[in-house]
Amino acid sequence: MEQEIKKLMSKELEHFHCSILLEEIREKIRILKDYGIDDGEILSSMSEKDLFPQIMITNDYKIILSGEKCVEVIMEPLIKAVYLLFLSHPEGIILKLLPDFNKELQTIYLSLRPKGMTERVEKSIHDVTNPALNSINEKCARIRRIFMDVLPHHIANFYAITGKRGEAKRIELVQSKIIWECKYPINRE
Repeated sequence: MEQEIKKLMSKELEHFHCSILLEEIREKIRILKDYGIDDGEILSSMSEKDLFPQIMITNDYKIILSGEKCVEVIMEPLIKAVYLLFLSHPEGIILKLLPDFNKELQTIYLSLRPKGMTERVEKSIHDVTNPALNSINEKCARIRRIFMDVLPHHIANFYAITGKRGEAKRIELVQSKIIWECKYPINRE
């Protein structure tokens, strides 16, 4: 009798977990539809193997997309620093709180360019973390274009920094597709 109760509880727990997973899938499908992906494309993509390539951040901070062939995603140092900042914060960043991330962005930039920072770069980092300026939106647009050049457009959106006005901006790619080889200064769990 006790084992039957345990089996029933296990089945109920399994059913509960499945319902949570299904709701997550429904939410992701809603996001895909918001990006303009139609039902047919969603269904056909579910059968494709490795639809979303893994992204690897190497020890020397190269950004590599794996797939049938590996592709390095080339970015200027400040653009790459912004991308790594958002990649290391999967919960997203609310743009009006960007000043709180100034030091972290400087640290990431210094990892990419260990020779130091010029006054011009310091000002650029300050501009990027100043929500009153458009610099962060320009960087996000550049990042989106870079990924659009190397990935199909409906997939590239998941690698770009996105989000609705007033809400946290983030990279939608699932964490299991992100491989970090590098260590400090990237702040991640």
